[in-house]
Amino acid sequence: MEVKELHQIIESEDKDGTIGQKDYWQELWSYFVEESGADYHGMEVKDALPRLISELNYRKRRRLSNCTEIGVNIRKGDICFIDYGSAYVNEIGYQHFGLIITIFHNKAFVVPMSGNSGAYRHAYCKENPKGKRHLMRLGKIKGMNKESVLFINDAKWINTARIIDVKAHLDHQSELFMEIKERVKKCLD
Repeated sequence: MEVKELHQIIESEDKDGTIGQKDYWQELWSYFVEESGADYHGMEVKDALPRLISELNYRKRRRLSNCTEIGVNIRKGDICFIDYGSAYVNEIGYQHFGLIITIFHNKAFVVPMSGNSGAYRHAYCKENPKGKRHLMRLGKIKGMNKESVLFINDAKWINTARIIDVKAHLDHQSELFMEIKERVKKCLD
């Protein structure tokens, strides 16, 4: 079913009552379950597991205002394991690390990161002036297992309930942290 068809149903339908009382609900639900099943059935396990984990995290956390409700305390400069949820092509998605740049009203502005060695090699830096400017090398941060790279162009605001755990910390007064902030600002120009 196309999104356009769903919008037509919404526009023509009475918006009172619950969805389960609507005549079209069973048809929509059956279609959704069939399509989702087909998606998962054709996936490799390595692709399906992060997606399933995200769906479970979403069901458990979607009504939370912030991560402190589940006992996770965060601060600027923390490197956290985060569930970013579903992603389109060229977006970071599912479970990855991220650096908290700032926190405001139960949301955190985070820069996703990875230990992907290929992305690390291609990142722009003084040693690699022809590198990709949307990637920034962090090196090996204390508390992390390998060298990390930031995906500057994937920086975004998230509800802190997406944060699963704090893994490391980068001093927000440090020269490196200030450089990261400058790189994020340049990406916004």
